[in-house]
Amino acid sequence: HRTAADLLAAGVHVAALIDARPDARTDLPIRLFAGSVVTDTMGRAGLEAITIRTLKGTERLQVDTLAVSGGWNPMVHLTCHMNGRPDWHADIAAFVPRAGAIPGLTTAGACQGAFSTHAALAQGQQAALDALSDLGLTATPDLLPATEDAPFRLTPLWSVPGAKSSWRRAWLDFQNDVTVKDVQLSAQEGYRSVEHMKRYTTQGMAPDQGKNSNVAALAVLADATGRSIPQTGTTTFRPPFVPVPIAAMGAGGQGAGFAPERFTTSHLDSIRRNAPMVAAGLWWRPSYFPQPDETHWRQSCDREVGHVRNAVGICDVSTLGKIELQGPDVGALLDLVYTNTFSTLAPGKVRYGLMLREDGHVMDDGTTARLEPDRWVMTTTTAAAGLVMRHLEFCAQVLRPEWDVSFTSVTEQWAQFSVAGPKARALLTALIPGFAGLPFMGCAAVTLAGIAARLFRISFSGEEAYEIAIPARYGAALFATLVERAEAMGGGGYGLEALNVLRLEKGFITHAEIHGRTTAFDIGMQGMVSMKKDCIGRAASQRPGLMDPARERLVGLKPAGAVKMLTAGAHLFAQDAAATRENSAGYVTSVGFSPTLGHFIGLAFLRHGPERIGEVIRMVDHLRQIETLCEVCDPVFFDKDGGRARAK
Repeated sequence: HRTAADLLAAGVHVAALIDARPDARTDLPIRLFAGSVVTDTMGRAGLEAITIRTLKGTERLQVDTLAVSGGWNPMVHLTCHMNGRPDWHADIAAFVPRAGAIPGLTTAGACQGAFSTHAALAQGQQAALDALSDLGLTATPDLLPATEDAPFRLTPLWSVPGAKSSWRRAWLDFQNDVTVKDVQLSAQEGYRSVEHMKRYTTQGMAPDQGKNSNVAALAVLADATGRSIPQTGTTTFRPPFVPVPIAAMGAGGQGAGFAPERFTTSHLDSIRRNAPMVAAGLWWRPSYFPQPDETHWRQSCDREVGHVRNAVGICDVSTLGKIELQGPDVGALLDLVYTNTFSTLAPGKVRYGLMLREDGHVMDDGTTARLEPDRWVMTTTTAAAGLVMRHLEFCAQVLRPEWDVSFTSVTEQWAQFSVAGPKARALLTALIPGFAGLPFMGCAAVTLAGIAARLFRISFSGEEAYEIAIPARYGAALFATLVERAEAMGGGGYGLEALNVLRLEKGFITHAEIHGRTTAFDIGMQGMVSMKKDCIGRAASQRPGLMDPARERLVGLKPAGAVKMLTAGAHLFAQDAAATRENSAGYVTSVGFSPTLGHFIGLAFLRHGPERIGEVIRMVDHLRQIETLCEVCDPVFFDKDGGRARAK
């Protein structure tokens, strides 16, 4: 009635007011249908007319909008969420929080079923006085203002039987399209519990969380099962009563999209050192650490490479995937997923491994350390951490469910830093009590300032290098300490640019080379595919087509022409061949300027690659309009015998 008055005051034409109560009255200048209900609607693209069943018969009314009164319901969500079951109050046909159900919580006003303004103010004032009394305080009640205090009078109408039967499409939940028939069918099928009915029909599961329909649906279920509404009960209401706007969730994400971002423990320290941060998957990593007198990134990169080659460098490698494995069958699982054998690895040792997909192509590479007889930790590349974890889950759950092995990702639990260079051992000796060195590809538990840590002797730079892992909460402090000590020894931190140059000088691969289309044969690691055991992808990798010498295989490149620059993505051609797609003999995957060698170097895939070492070919980059001659060389440019990495 109040809504009809508001519409009239706003100049809206109200065709009629329909009230199910036979004694309904109104002073509004509109037609009133007392004791009447709406039984049908007409219209295809929109509402055009309704059918009304009155005390005298039926009548059809032309309308374009139908407003439905749903009554008032107290918000019991908070008390229900705290395990306070509500009570049914028949006088207001609503559930109300049970008094005293939640210790220390008092409900007052509309949420306690007081629907007049005066009653809400009175209950609120009394609740305040009671709270003050509990605190040992007294207060004089204020005189309440004169406000509306009309009695709340209603007659519940839970559903309207249609002209044919009550099984017609009478809507209950207007968002999930749940009908009276759906609730009745739920009871008929045996889903008589209110929780079962909710899930059978999806009643109340829409974004409005049942605001327009829950109580009516409970009443329909009670009628269908022959129970009262209190006996039928209610589902558990939970906050938030109002959905959280997606704008609130995405606040501050303008210009960055909604992709999650991951930060290493050294992130703030890298920012403080003015390092440009670059994305590596979801991670942000420092590209290089500029000095005040440096005007170009290459100056910073060359200096950082020199730190590692001549002193000691520190790099945050926490973004590498870290998977901890336990159980007596871990060795067997590793033998299955790696091409080489891991079950023979002794505790305290680390081994490099190669993983293949089922089609014989390389999935990932990395190292696995055996910390104890039944405790291992695997590292993966940053790019494939999630992929490898899923692969292990598939192998353990589907291929070998009988094996006793468990594993979990611990990438975020451990901060890990590379300490690389001829002075790396000296730095760690001064930092770690009792440290007396570690053999190449060894691992050990160590203690730093009373904190348990892990030390691995692994090198991705070709120098004597160690990776030290510590619980992530101490990562920021350890990085700052390591860089400070390295700087005092003539070294310092290094970023991704220097990391790339260092690994190129040693011919180490990344996902620029194992990009999903290469095999162990292509990267010169066919010898790592053991013929003494089976592994995933082994049989497929031995197919003639994947072992063809004419395949594009890994080689090194260095400039041999007037242009001394190499570019990644460029294609390779014979010197006398036209630079067309049909004549492409391969492509460049990674390049960098090597300050150690004094010129650009690169890795590439070239047809008959290893057989063409010493040959001069043509590199053409159509995109950047760069063309030069290159000499095909061994992919290992520096310290080919590995003496520096294995230093004793």
